[in-house]
Amino acid sequence: MIRIGGAVRNQFLVGLCLLTLPISGTAAQRDGQKPTPSEQLMGTWSGTWDGAGSSGGFELTLERDKDGALAVKVSVTGEPTYKATLKTVALEGGKMNAKYDFPPDDAAEVILAASFEGESATGTWSLREKATGNEVASGGWKVTRKTQRE
Repeated sequence: MIRIGGAVRNQFLVGLCLLTLPISGTAAQRDGQKPTPSEQLMGTWSGTWDGAGSSGGFELTLERDKDGALAVKVSVTGEPTYKATLKTVALEGGKMNAKYDFPPDDAAEVILAASFEGESATGTWSLREKATGNEVASGGWKVTRKTQRE
């Protein structure tokens, strides 16, 4: 058996406690405590988009991958119809800012902004040329919660 001096033992115990805090915080969340604001947004949101003389369906899926990283996808119907994975996403409180490559045209990207409130969200979208940053088209979107992820 190895004996540890009082000061070293106390430092060891404090360090061990600090290492277990993130784990116990996650476990507490699963045990019924209120999730963080961004975790409350996880799930599938479904609705519509409009702008640039067109409209269609819009579905936004916010989830965590197996490593715990945020994985967000959109499915857009109408003209054009496509699916895309968002390459950047920032969630803070009830706000989201995101960006993804526009699948029909690799030279463009879509910028999304949204405000979530309860079981619904409203937002804007902007299609921009990657090379210049010039806006090509813009509009709005609105969704309601379809499913919630645990």
